[in-house]
Amino acid sequence: MIEVLQGDIVCLEVDAIVNAANNSLLGGGGVDGAIHRAAGPRLREYSSRLGGCPTGGAKISPGFDLLAQFIVHTVGPVWHGGNRGEPQLLDSCYRSSMQLALENEARSIAFPSVSTGAYRYPRSDAATIAIAAMRDYEACFERIVCCCFSAADAELYRELLEASK
Repeated sequence: MIEVLQGDIVCLEVDAIVNAANNSLLGGGGVDGAIHRAAGPRLREYSSRLGGCPTGGAKISPGFDLLAQFIVHTVGPVWHGGNRGEPQLLDSCYRSSMQLALENEARSIAFPSVSTGAYRYPRSDAATIAIAAMRDYEACFERIVCCCFSAADAELYRELLEASK
């Protein structure tokens, strides 16, 4: 089941939340900073041993002080107009994250809108890629959550999710 929620991803009761991380995995702004603050200082210490993460890839850590058991860190592409492999890299973020969560026996997962903040990926294009990947993994999870920060993003995801039925 795929659902859309507007709210704060760090407050969700799911097995795994996805962090829209940077390549260092050591924290940053936006959702990355919020997750690092909510998870506590052990996350940064743990992440420092992960060796970073390539764009399109994913790494996993404990959730530490979060409700979620795991944090799946994925590094989305910076938008450069779409001609530098950005769609494929963003698709890989979602698929790599879900695969890694499944390998760690997560049955529920929540995603922010990866790459649409500081990395400037067009929101509608990013949501279309996200929902297509989620549809491919829908049967593997009990629950997949699109956790949107704004009402406009939540409405966009709801419309695209309905259209993808």
